[in-house]
Amino acid sequence: MSDPAERLVSMSNQIAGFFRAYPEEEAVSGIADHIAKFWDRKMRATILNHFEQGSRDLDPLVVLALERLKIGTSVA
Repeated sequence: MSDPAERLVSMSNQIAGFFRAYPEEEAVSGIADHIAKFWDRKMRATILNHFEQGSRDLDPLVVLALERLKIGTSVA
């Protein structure tokens, strides 16, 4: 994993795995909240850039969470 985004994809997909048992809305909120609270600005910018480039390796719950973060103010 030489690309920093690859590690963040793996981490975000692991977070999604944790929340998979929750109802979808709760899972998406949990993932978005975790990324907003515990990832630094550079990490958030890297994963959002990866997402915006059309990444197909992100869990669908992560995609929904990143869409929420992208339009929210949590990313700043």
